Amino acid sequence: MTAEDIVMVIDKPHFVVKLHKTLLEVDLKEGLKKELEDVMEARPALRKTLGFLFQTVVPIDVPLKNIKSASVDEEGHVKVVIPSRKDMHIPLEPDESQRLVDKLNELIPIEKERAVLEEEEAEKSEKEFEPKRAEMEAEEYRERMGRI
Repeated sequence: MTAEDIVMVIDKPHFVVKLHKTLLEVDLKEGLKKELEDVMEARPALRKTLGFLFQTVVPIDVPLKNIKSASVDEEGHVKVVIPSRKDMHIPLEPDESQRLVDKLNELIPIEKERAVLEEEEAEKSEKEFEPKRAEMEAEEYRERMGRI
């Protein structure tokens, strides 16, 4: 993520919320949880395997395309619903929460649409390449069989 794609930053005493065009990032500022978060973010394989276990302890970075909904709860905090994960609750002031939720609800549909188009483009490219791949595999097989 680059500084140019940051849409909003909310700096609190113990954490920072950064909303990018494609990602919601919640980062702790200090402590043991911060160190665990740094390790999880530095090693994607570890995040994939153990991320589910640590999701209640360490805030996770969430691609906007994976967010089902964002709302302000009765306490004025942000509630982010992520399928297959525990809901994320971000304790902000009510006005901060509303600004973040409004921006999330603006960006999430755009990012979901972009992800769908990207997937369709990838499938289209895969279909176009499939005959060439089959031909290359057949040629490689013939070459290997010719060497035996």
